[in-house]
Amino acid sequence: MKIRIDLNCDMGESFGAYKVGRDEEVIKHITSANIACGFHASDPSVMEHTVKLCKEHGVQAGAHPGYPDLLGFGRRPMAVNREELTNYIIYQIGALNGFLAYYNLPLQHVKMHGALYNYLVQEDAIFFRIIAAVKKAFGNPVFLTLATEKGMTIKKLGAEKGYRIALEAFPDRNYSDAGELLLRSDKDALLKNPEVIAQRALRMIKEKGIESINGRWIDMAIDTLCLHGDDLASVEAASKIKSYCEKEGIALKQLGEFV
Repeated sequence: MKIRIDLNCDMGESFGAYKVGRDEEVIKHITSANIACGFHASDPSVMEHTVKLCKEHGVQAGAHPGYPDLLGFGRRPMAVNREELTNYIIYQIGALNGFLAYYNLPLQHVKMHGALYNYLVQEDAIFFRIIAAVKKAFGNPVFLTLATEKGMTIKKLGAEKGYRIALEAFPDRNYSDAGELLLRSDKDALLKNPEVIAQRALRMIKEKGIESINGRWIDMAIDTLCLHGDDLASVEAASKIKSYCEKEGIALKQLGEFV
């Protein structure tokens, strides 16, 4: 069976007078976009523009909600109870969904941002609570989580509940021996060579895993690869990954087509 993979990117993270990312460049090489919803980044005009880019380039759109933390870009943990957290997420998806309706695009997926993403990888009960609430409000979008052993368990448990969960890997990030992303405060967290990132992505897809920062092999079942639009090396790697996948006969598919 032909290997299928989705390429996604965190987008729409500019805010007011502040320009973040190279959305107009990376949109040409991806299949799915994770659009910031106003809490960690973005504003109404940026959201509208990003959804319009998706429409123009045939890219599927997803919500990228985070903690209410503009100053920290959503990368700081917050003490929030389950009810508040669920409400924060529904609120943010609802904001994006208005622009999706305006451009007649579906909500393909939901991917949490930053500290919230890392938190929910470890808290599957809360993750499932949120999925159930979002499903009730917005249909049945795909939810993204980390493509490691823990993520594979979450995907299996979610499928039993009728949830659509996709496993995500990060070719431009280094992993710990435990299969977690290195914190951005670590000097080795981000890879900076576009060719290395692209070759790493290809290895992740073909060998279903990657080596940790210390050389330990981490098994992965990958549905989608994430690139970061605010990093020039990752943007340059996006076109290389797309080209390598085409040469290797790896089908680039939007998540909604196979998850």
